[in-house]
Amino acid sequence: MIELRDVSYGYKSDLVLDKINFEEEDPIITCLWGRNGAGKTTLMKLLAGLNQPQSGDISVMGMAPYNNQEARRNICFIQENQPFNPDWKVRDTIEIAKGFHPNWRKETEEQLLKLFKLPLNKKIKALSKGMKTSLQLVIGLASHAQVTILDEPTNGLDAVVRKQLFKVMLESYENHPRHILLSTHHINEIQPLCESIAVIHNHKILFHQSIDDLRSRGILLTGDQKVINELTENMNILEKENLGHMCRVMIDDLYTEEWKRTSNKYNVTIEKADLQDYLINITNDTEEVLA
Repeated sequence: MIELRDVSYGYKSDLVLDKINFEEEDPIITCLWGRNGAGKTTLMKLLAGLNQPQSGDISVMGMAPYNNQEARRNICFIQENQPFNPDWKVRDTIEIAKGFHPNWRKETEEQLLKLFKLPLNKKIKALSKGMKTSLQLVIGLASHAQVTILDEPTNGLDAVVRKQLFKVMLESYENHPRHILLSTHHINEIQPLCESIAVIHNHKILFHQSIDDLRSRGILLTGDQKVINELTENMNILEKENLGHMCRVMIDDLYTEEWKRTSNKYNVTIEKADLQDYLINITNDTEEVLA
């Protein structure tokens, strides 16, 4: 469905993406995670055909998206702050969006309008941050585009609405499979939706894999400093905190039954690392003293 091969892009002398390779062949919900400024939005703009790669090739549904109206009919890209005309009413904005998306589904539109309680006759400039996000999601999901790209899709939504949104999104995806790419720098909330994850760091795709596999990585160990040092010798230590003769470390390894047995044997407390904390540490370029 989407493919990037050796794609590079930058702004003047600032390199943002360097020979990116990324592919999803089948309908799937993918999370694109990265720290602020990592290049997530740039990658999405390239996929959506808004920017042209400086080198490399991009294919969406078998077509290069840049300057290609036929290809872009298969794409719906909703930016974090979608540049709607501030004088448009909500009703008008939705009607205009329908004209760009041939797979638009009225039932999804109505379901989301009811969920978000959007005032159809209100102008964009009078909407709150949460209402603008809600309108963006109505368009993104009701478009039923074969490739739907949502940049930070939950910003401004309260916890109750977010939970309801995720339920609607999953139902919509299961009834009408398509590729949905969700970007975020906060993974914990949206990770139950996703089947795969791509992490962008240092201008590259650091890894792209099943999110179930990623959830099993990252171990926290707390115990006697000498014992911890022995257990983690030659391990990739992501984080370490000394507390007197005790210490606490995060290591990059699979959270397994074997590790549970080992920790019990050596009287060490073991926990599964939080996924967000794990990703922050795995993309930490600063050199810290771990002794």
